[in-house]
Amino acid sequence: MDHGNMHDMPPPSTPSMMKNGSMNGGGGHHKMMMMHMTFFWGKNTEVLFSGWPGTSSGMYALCLIFVFFLAVVTEWLAHSSLLRGTTGDSANPVSGLGQTAVYTLRTGLAYLVMLAVMSFNAGVFLAALAGHAIGFMLFGSRTFRNPSGDQKTNDPPASVGGRP
Repeated sequence: MDHGNMHDMPPPSTPSMMKNGSMNGGGGHHKMMMMHMTFFWGKNTEVLFSGWPGTSSGMYALCLIFVFFLAVVTEWLAHSSLLRGTTGDSANPVSGLGQTAVYTLRTGLAYLVMLAVMSFNAGVFLAALAGHAIGFMLFGSRTFRNPSGDQKTNDPPASVGGRP
């Protein structure tokens, strides 16, 4: 078999072979978008939706804020009492359905953050990382938790035997 003439064929990713997402050539003009497979810096990227945020700096900033808040809300849902429920509600089917709905929402948001990071844009990655960190600090760590009634406080112990 002679493979010597294969150098005349265009690679499969050229617009002459792929237009409108098909290999048959399709009709009309189609702009090809390069997909990064390594991290890169820059505002010209696509995140979650085709053409978004585009080439505008303002839309890129909005994209970073959106990904940040997606990650914060994901952490809030992961650490909220909505998922844990109360011990008295464990056999209640309505409570179980509510917990399932919140869990499904949290999982969907986590997948959206993952897909945004898969744009390989370093700014989007850092926004997601910062959102998860801030969300955990606010809702998951002990930093901002109110002490409950059964936890010890910083009050000095009561004196024994009436002595100060």
